[in-house]
This record gives sequence, structure tokens and C-alpha cells, in this order.
Amino acid sequence: MEQTPSGNKRLRAGVITALVVIVAAGTGYLVGQHRSAPSTSLTPTSAPAVTAQADSNKPAARVVPDVLPGFELQDRDGTLRKLAEWTGRPLVVNFWATWCPPCRREIPLLNKLRVDRKKQNLEIVGIAVDFREDVLAYAKKEHISYPLLIGEEDGSAAVDAVGMTPAFPFTLFADSQQRIVTLKVGELHQDELDLILDRIADVDAQKLTLAAAREQISEGLKQLATKKALSDAATPAKTAI
Repeated sequence: MEQTPSGNKRLRAGVITALVVIVAAGTGYLVGQHRSAPSTSLTPTSAPAVTAQADSNKPAARVVPDVLPGFELQDRDGTLRKLAEWTGRPLVVNFWATWCPPCRREIPLLNKLRVDRKKQNLEIVGIAVDFREDVLAYAKKEHISYPLLIGEEDGSAAVDAVGMTPAFPFTLFADSQQRIVTLKVGELHQDELDLILDRIADVDAQKLTLAAAREQISEGLKQLATKKALSDAATPAKTAI
């Protein structure tokens, strides 16, 4: 049935409301996670067997899967795409939105990364959980060079599929077999990317096991965070004039 203009407006308003509610809930979830964990990297774990819950009102625990899930989202041309299309290449899967300042700050770095890691055969896939027209306009303005998958409500379903809540940005890193090596919550930085992608290159070259790579990444990110904290503490605070 064809939607009337008023019907389209009601649909858009409903989607906006749903996204606002989900984002608010997701922000609280990740803040809680960060308070209890010193690292901004989440170690993927195997999904547990399905068991009956003693408390039916208690929400199911979120679990990051071992491999990239098989959801479908439209690309810039409106074609449905799956992450499995990039099997055989290491992947950086970046979840973002146009209204998110750290997400926007990451884009030049991700454009550069795609060029710098060409020899590694790396691909970057941006997953925008936002209104399609806003994403297309922003991607054109900022010259985003890597593939984009776009979803509104189905984008939120993709967030659920990777065991996360939509507090952006967050980024999945997978090896060439689509196994999730690590997940970085928050804005990406060059030193973190180098650490993670060098370990993934070692996994693909069979120089490291997946378990060893995850452990080295986790420890390395902790060291980088400590180094940054010490550097920030040593920098004199600016005095307001």
C-alpha cells in the first residue's frame, strides 16, 4: 500500500523516537561497562547454550559472537549487502551515526587507514545506524571512500546481532576468516589501530594464534591507555583567563 505524506511523517517520527530511546539505554549500558573494566577493548566470547531463565523479566546477557554475523543492510546504491562478501580479507567494521562527534572525527583516519593498509588487503566497512538521506549527504560531503551499509531500525538490529548497544562509535576487527579478534568501544586512534591490525596480520600469516592475538591486543591497549593517562597527568592544566 502506498504511504501518504502524513503516513511517512508518522513513520519517520516513530523511527526517531525508537532510536532516541535505544541510544539513551545503550549509553547507560556502556558507561556501566567502562566503570568496571580498565580496558576499552571487549574480548569476544562464544555464545552460551540456550537455557531457561529463572527470572523471565531479566534481560538476556549480551554476547559478542565469535564470527561476524550474517545480517543484511543496504549500501549507498540500495543493494543489500552482507559482511560475508568480504571473506578472505581482514575487516574493520565501524558502527557510527552522523550526529555522533567522535564518529565524525574518525572518518579521516579510516579513509587514510584504507590506503595505508592496502598491502594487508584490509577493507573498512562503515555501518551507519541513522537516516539514509542524512548518511548519503554526509558521506558525499566528507568523501567517505570505504563501503557503507545503512540502516535505521534494521541498523539497530545489526547492533543487537553483534552483542552491543547503540552507543557510538564502536568497531569490530575481524581476520580474513571473519573471526572477531577484538572490539574497540569509543573513538579510534592511530596507535590502537596499528597494534590491533599488526596482530591480525600475524594471525592471517599464521604467526600467532587467535587466542594469543587477543591477549596481546588486550594487554597492549591497557599499556596505551596507561601511557596516555600518565601523559595527560603530566601536562599542566590550562588556566582560564
